[in-house]
Order: sequence, then structure tokens, then C-alpha cells
Amino acid sequence: MQRLKRDLLLTALIALGATSMASAEVLDAAANGFTVRHVVTIAADRQTVYKAAVTRIGEWWSSDHTVSGNATNLYLTDSIPGCFCERLGEGSGLVHLSVSFVNPGVMLRLTGGLGPLGLMGVSGNMTWEFDDSADETVVTFQYAVGGYMAGGLDTIADPVDGVLIEQMKRLKTFVETGSPDEG
Repeated sequence: MQRLKRDLLLTALIALGATSMASAEVLDAAANGFTVRHVVTIAADRQTVYKAAVTRIGEWWSSDHTVSGNATNLYLTDSIPGCFCERLGEGSGLVHLSVSFVNPGVMLRLTGGLGPLGLMGVSGNMTWEFDDSADETVVTFQYAVGGYMAGGLDTIADPVDGVLIEQMKRLKTFVETGSPDEG
């Protein structure tokens, strides 16, 4: 049963990533790991962007990329120890990533396997950097994943990249318009 759930989650991740917005931001990919990187400029000051990214993640993250199907169940605590977690109801929950470094408004680093990657033999390092640029904020997002997956991790680098670039675009749209949905 557990293997079936893992396989279904992986299939969903690949399918959803394939339909997400295209991106050429996979820095490298091999059977034992991959690195994706995105840079997005948001028309708001750094503290506003950081606060929205962390304290309002359930408002801009896509519900399509949650276990519960509802992004309002997500929360991110930017403290040590902290987590990017999801409430599943009736006292159950899930740790997607653990917070390993915090410099509020400047950098947030998380470790672990996001979503279905947490069910595999992988480890990851996700870093969010927030830099001032005139009246805007440049958010640099990088996720390096390494370990083992049957068939090779390079086979899921593009789908993971698609899911993550979608989230960065949703964050930008949310901060700039108050809604994560474009248009």
C-alpha cells in the first residue's frame, strides 16, 4: 500500500510538472541528483516579499501541489528548528522540509525532500535568497537534490523544475496583486 501511494504521488508530480509553465532553469541533472535555480524580481520591498513567502505560504502555494489538496494547510516557520509542514487533519501532518538556516529577510535554507521526494532515498537543500534591487526584490531560489531513485533522478528534474517555477510565479503575482492567479 505504501509503495502504491509513493508511485501515485510520483506519477502526479511528473504529470503536474509536465503541464506546468516551461522553464530552462535545470542547472544540472544526473542519475544521482539535480539542481534547479530560479530568479524572480518582485515589485515590493524585501521585508514584504519575505513575509509573504514565509508567513502567507498557504495563500500563494498551489493546492495542486499539496498532499491534502488544500494549500491553506501549509505553514512555514522561519526559526530553528522550523519546518515547511502540512496539516492533514485529525492531528496528522507532514514535514515537507526542515528549516536549517534563517536570516530573516535575507536568506532561508531548508533541507529534505519536497512532496513525493520525501518518500524516496534523497536529500535536498533548498535556499531562498532575498536581495534589494531599486524598488524591487530579487528572489533567488535554488533546490539541489541528491540520492537514489530507480530510473535516475535526472528523469524528474524537469517536472520538479516546472512545479517550483510555478510556485515562484505564484509568489510574485500574489505579492504584486494580492492574488496568486494570473489574469
